[in-house]
Amino acid sequence: MRTRRYGAVLAALTMAGVGVGVAAPATAGAATTAVACPAGWGSLPKTAADTDAGSLTDIRTGEHDCYDRMVFDVPTAGTEPIGYTVHYVDAFYQDPSGIRIPISGGAIIEIRVSAPAYDPETHAATYPGRGGQALPGVDLTGYRTFREAKFGASFEGVTQVGLGVRARLPFQLSQLSNRLVVDVAHTW
Repeated sequence: MRTRRYGAVLAALTMAGVGVGVAAPATAGAATTAVACPAGWGSLPKTAADTDAGSLTDIRTGEHDCYDRMVFDVPTAGTEPIGYTVHYVDAFYQDPSGIRIPISGGAIIEIRVSAPAYDPETHAATYPGRGGQALPGVDLTGYRTFREAKFGASFEGVTQVGLGVRARLPFQLSQLSNRLVVDVAHTW
């Protein structure tokens, strides 16, 4: 008989709206929208023909719902496409010295952008990257996919960056005016 009484009391409290470990339904304002992530990117190498696009001036990153993003700013490119080669590698080696640069992560993406980190006429630096060092101003703390990014070199008009990621994940490239964008998905 005691069990019935507790059951009746619990039912009465629940119907009266008194919280006894019962979660209230979410309000309309607290509703969340499911994010539809792009699909079909793949993890095979991606390339575009080299062009005389201009000089690299900045590399920056950002976090998004479905992917982490790295942007290469080449403001003198204008409407010219920026050449690139992006692919997964077993280890990251500085061009042309062949020195191995260690990078954290479950996989490494090598990014080669056809834009020097210097002015070809004056040889003055346009981007302050140093071989084997972390990218200046890039903090990847808390990113879901990116782990570490290091500058390789800028040699014969091509700038090289190593990007450590959590695992071998799909990526895509896109070009906007004066920018090359590399997006790496959080999941397959």
